[in-house]
Amino acid sequence: MKILDKYVVKNFLIGYAIAFCVLIGLRIIIDLFVNLDEFTERPELGAPAVIKNILIFYGLNSTLYFRDFAGMITVVAAAFSFGKMVRSNELVAVMASGVSLKRVIGPIVLLALLLTGLLVIDQELIIPPLAEQLTRRHNDIPGQESYNVWFISDGNGSLICSRAFAVKTSTLHKPTILLRRSTARRGIWELIGRIDADRAVYNSETGRWDLINGRLTEKGSIKSAKPIAFYASDITPKDIPARIESEHKTFLSWRQLAVLVAQAEQGKIKDLRQLLSQEHFRITKPIINLAMLMVCLPILVCRDPKSTRSATMISFAMVGVCFITTFICEMLAPEANDFYRIGFWAWMPVFVFLPIAFIKLDSMKT
Repeated sequence: MKILDKYVVKNFLIGYAIAFCVLIGLRIIIDLFVNLDEFTERPELGAPAVIKNILIFYGLNSTLYFRDFAGMITVVAAAFSFGKMVRSNELVAVMASGVSLKRVIGPIVLLALLLTGLLVIDQELIIPPLAEQLTRRHNDIPGQESYNVWFISDGNGSLICSRAFAVKTSTLHKPTILLRRSTARRGIWELIGRIDADRAVYNSETGRWDLINGRLTEKGSIKSAKPIAFYASDITPKDIPARIESEHKTFLSWRQLAVLVAQAEQGKIKDLRQLLSQEHFRITKPIINLAMLMVCLPILVCRDPKSTRSATMISFAMVGVCFITTFICEMLAPEANDFYRIGFWAWMPVFVFLPIAFIKLDSMKT
């Protein structure tokens, strides 16, 4: 690596660290300011327990904040590094030595690719195992979370309901499981029985739910309930919090989404369009982040220190347009009627901003 590359990489990494701390810290401070009263709803816990709860909550949620702000952090880091070089007239010296400015932005593009890999690792390997904890509300105490479970469908096509699911003990209280089987008509299910129990406790060794006072009532024999000791299902305690609300599906990995899509295509669960949208955006988000950076780089590489402020404002405006466009596409994709339209909305920001990025790079005065 040449001295120039080391210098550019050093400036970019310093800017990345500063941007990460500022943006993630600002996100945490705003959320804490709005929800501080929820953390202090239980004064009997004492100040140390409340502070510990706050630190655990935002420590875990920082993984989500990084996922959401990764593209912006990269752009801010690039603006910081090039702004410093422009103010010192270093880019003019680089050009005077015969080095193309495209050669200068090369290390930043390479680092952006590596940091995009870090984003993929965060989304696919770090967030999914933490999904159970990331669904916590601000006033929940770690290990004492409880959720209402309404008609969660498993791989068998059954619907699981419970008055309360205790995360700490992996227990469904007063569960009711509606047993179904598919019919010849796609998406139409036939009710074949019902399971009731006082409690259902997940057994990690057998991978089944052990039923306390379980009773199986088959269709056509309402008055003769049979005892049942367990229920085998692909739903685990870690799956329940992420499956309760649709927005929590963003915590799942691409492989988990693919499994749910396969079940939804068979009619076992609903929200097929939303799951397909999540699958597509899981692929396009890293590409969109790179496109945002590549659109901004030619604007940020200006030679006149007086134009640094305007170049930074224009680059941030471009990032804002890209963010807004992506957000609108995310809202419209689940409303599409078929697979192709969902894919169109998910890939549209890439089709729009990636060509603009290459045009900007090609027309860049070096």
